[in-house]
Amino acid sequence: MFIPLRRTRSLHDWLTPLDGCPRCGYAYEREIGYFLMAIWAVGYGFGTLFGLAVYLYLEVNYHFSISMLLISTLVPVFVFVLFFARHAKAYYLAFDHFVDPPVPDFDDSPGRGDDHASATPGPPTAAPASRAPSDMIEPR
Repeated sequence: MFIPLRRTRSLHDWLTPLDGCPRCGYAYEREIGYFLMAIWAVGYGFGTLFGLAVYLYLEVNYHFSISMLLISTLVPVFVFVLFFARHAKAYYLAFDHFVDPPVPDFDDSPGRGDDHASATPGPPTAAPASRAPSDMIEPR
């Protein structure tokens, strides 16, 4: 779903998924902003749970000052969310694929679809007649 780790050269490479599956052509991003829910719900949700676990562990086992506790919690959470972003997008895509699976488009099979429609011209279809606003008002 992403560029392999050994070929990742920037943060953009790390966070940006491929356009689609190299094997089957399934488009990962259905629309612009598709992965926003992955970042907000999955990424920040798991980041919050991780941060809460780190905070509780540090609070119970070590008695840091509030500033040291804040730094000791926020730095690992930031690193966790950065490394977890790929997984958040993959989990979100898997969940969306499970809830709303893609329907195969049988019109794109060879010999059908746009090529077939343009090869056999049919009768022109008439557009539905539009009604003027004055036609929509009923007389009293």
